[in-house]
Amino acid sequence: MTKDNMTEIVDWETITSFVIDAFVGYGVPVEDAKICADILLEADKRGIESHGVNRFKPVYLDRIKAGIQNAFTQFEIIKETPTTAVIDGHHGMGQVIGYNAMNMAIAKAKEYGMGMVVVRNSCHYGIAGYYASMATKAGCIGMTGTNARPTVAPTNGVEGMFGTNPFTIGVPTDEPFDFNFDCATSITQNGKLEYYDRIGKNVPKGTIVADDGSAVEGNAGDALKRINERTAALTTIGGIGESLGGYKGYGFALAVEFLSAILQDGAYGKALSGRDENGNRRHYSLGHWFIAIDTDHFMGEDIARKKAGDISRSVRAAKKAPDAERIYTAGEKEYEIKLARKDGVPINKSVQKEITAVRDELKLTQYVFPWEK
Repeated sequence: MTKDNMTEIVDWETITSFVIDAFVGYGVPVEDAKICADILLEADKRGIESHGVNRFKPVYLDRIKAGIQNAFTQFEIIKETPTTAVIDGHHGMGQVIGYNAMNMAIAKAKEYGMGMVVVRNSCHYGIAGYYASMATKAGCIGMTGTNARPTVAPTNGVEGMFGTNPFTIGVPTDEPFDFNFDCATSITQNGKLEYYDRIGKNVPKGTIVADDGSAVEGNAGDALKRINERTAALTTIGGIGESLGGYKGYGFALAVEFLSAILQDGAYGKALSGRDENGNRRHYSLGHWFIAIDTDHFMGEDIARKKAGDISRSVRAAKKAPDAERIYTAGEKEYEIKLARKDGVPINKSVQKEITAVRDELKLTQYVFPWEK
């Protein structure tokens, strides 16, 4: 039995307006608030609850209130060439920083064929797949990654040394959806554990290692507590040890860490914990990177889209396992969820309480939610 699986559907217009107004109420300029809301709610539209309204208050609003994230975003260009740029985000809104950085990478790619923009001193930027989609919509191959709080252990280690470090790539296709592979280099991530805790779901075995080397199981909330206390850590793709290829996830995680720190002279590892040497909260100082490759500088967007579509269709037409209905390519499930959620976002009981509290705090009395009717 879950804690409380009761959900209510809030239509997209209402939840979008509310999230924008709430961000503005916390000091985010309205145009920036629109970007933040779009990226936040795109996660819910794609069925990625771990990065949607579930994290609206605890990750963004609470950090602004705590003074460890700035509502006003200063997007400073530290260094720029025709194809590259280094940005300092000055601890502003990660979504605004990411949106502007990927737009800059796309513009450079459209002019010169390829563009790369790296960022330091940023905050959580939402679903990485959003930025890959920005590129594919423009006819570019898009890639992005970010480092994060040190909650993931290296292979044969039991201590969190780097973050969930997603590696994301988007490829334009001729299908209704582009290829969009948005994947943490750990088996699971903190946001998903937070979501599991909200709905009362246990930790999947093998995703977390204790400081004695054993696998952590059971309640997700207890597991999160242990990770925060540094008596447990997430594991990389492949799991504990080397037998199932945990070293592969470890290698990908470090590759993302390098790209998130070395080109922009940014923070890494334990410096991203959000705590100073005395345990006081501080800015997270995350690093991101964005790459855009313009297909028109090669054989052309139409050819690239068709070829990517042909490859995807050929893979999905492969012989299926006896108990499998179909084979998917990345981005397909999210596309279908987006179609199915045309009426609005499902919001669980725990998040309902948070949204109501934010509404009341900011005196946004124009909003009456379904769970209040």
